[in-house]
Amino acid sequence: MALAKARHILVDSEDKCNELKDRIANGEKFEDLASEYSACPSGKSGGDLGEFSQGQMVPEFDKVVFSADVGSVEGPVKTQFGYHLIEVTNRG
Repeated sequence: MALAKARHILVDSEDKCNELKDRIANGEKFEDLASEYSACPSGKSGGDLGEFSQGQMVPEFDKVVFSADVGSVEGPVKTQFGYHLIEVTNRG
């Protein structure tokens, strides 16, 4: 069974998601922005979702986590919860 570790930032608009992605690309820390902006309780821990198996997350999220390069910041990814930036921190 495939396992991954990821962190994410959940916001309510695609524009906000793109703005945060640009800020990360310009050197701001993912975990700092997650703490400040993420609507998910995981924001308090820098967006860290811990380890989970394939199929545990909603399909749109799952697809990105199990296909993106480890360390890349992907998004906006739209789910029923809002818009996510996702960084895969480990997969094995």
